[in-house]
Amino acid sequence: MDFQPTEDQKALREGIRSFVEGQLPFDRIPEIEKAGGFDRALWNEVAEMGVFALRLPEDDGGVGLGFSDAVLVFAELGRRLVPGPLVWTHLAAGLVDGAATGETIVGGVDLMGPTPEPVVVEYFDAIDVLLVLRRDGIYRVAPSSCEATAVDVPLDPLTPVHHVTGLPEGEKVGDADAAARMRLEGAAIVSAVQLGLAEGALELANDYAKERQQFGRPIGGFQAVKHMLAEMFVKQEAARAGAYNAGATLDAPEVADVQRAVSSAKVTAGESAIRNARTGIQVHGGMGFTWEVMAHYYLKRAWVCENMFGTQDEHAEKIATILEAAS
Repeated sequence: MDFQPTEDQKALREGIRSFVEGQLPFDRIPEIEKAGGFDRALWNEVAEMGVFALRLPEDDGGVGLGFSDAVLVFAELGRRLVPGPLVWTHLAAGLVDGAATGETIVGGVDLMGPTPEPVVVEYFDAIDVLLVLRRDGIYRVAPSSCEATAVDVPLDPLTPVHHVTGLPEGEKVGDADAAARMRLEGAAIVSAVQLGLAEGALELANDYAKERQQFGRPIGGFQAVKHMLAEMFVKQEAARAGAYNAGATLDAPEVADVQRAVSSAKVTAGESAIRNARTGIQVHGGMGFTWEVMAHYYLKRAWVCENMFGTQDEHAEKIATILEAAS
């Protein structure tokens, strides 16, 4: 299996990168934060780029690409901290009318993990449809039918959340196999976002290390800082290997155990995103702990992603179970 992107995939990645860097410069992020963490104009632009219809067959109005392509796209979205329920809406394409075009904004709740409580919904005020993953299937719930309270200070200022205390059962739109499949695919897509976070944190730290002067020279020239940046690069590439492997294995499930590949990606990319974000704050020194520096956004988004479609601990348990059964 060749994990190197094709020329078409490189062009896709560069196109998305150019788009998000142009539409979401870092100085725009505080504005979106003040607006509640969601920008409908930016959302529409992301939809026009085909992000949500990426894997939908061409006969159904989609782009007709695979998971390997989706991993490249979502890594770029994560790298630039693009806000919104991107993963859930992408997963809902073909299941919820309007999701593929972005006209219908889809949020979700994953109740298939070992600790489904408390029930927290991201971007509750913005979503049109709420999908609930339960062990027996996928359920569609109208957000207006939920009893929800906004969390005043969310962990990630770009990810507003509501605590849902009353969650109706909703309409069943998929069976148990469909729910398990969506959760697996969601974990793979989130691992790509985590790869992007690891990349973005390293780029931010590296740029700062080249500019910040101490004792008459850039701090990037000091051995201690070099070691931190080198470790961040290693973590980034480990996350890349895992995320690319998950996407390629989902596209060609006959070559390897899909669950093992996806769980490995979620563990590796999740750890890399959090570690790189923390180290990036260290590289920034005292400035790294201030709200004005972008470094904290990467750490907070990494923590949010850690709890989407299974934590590192949960996926590590899955890997252990697979390895034990194979021994």
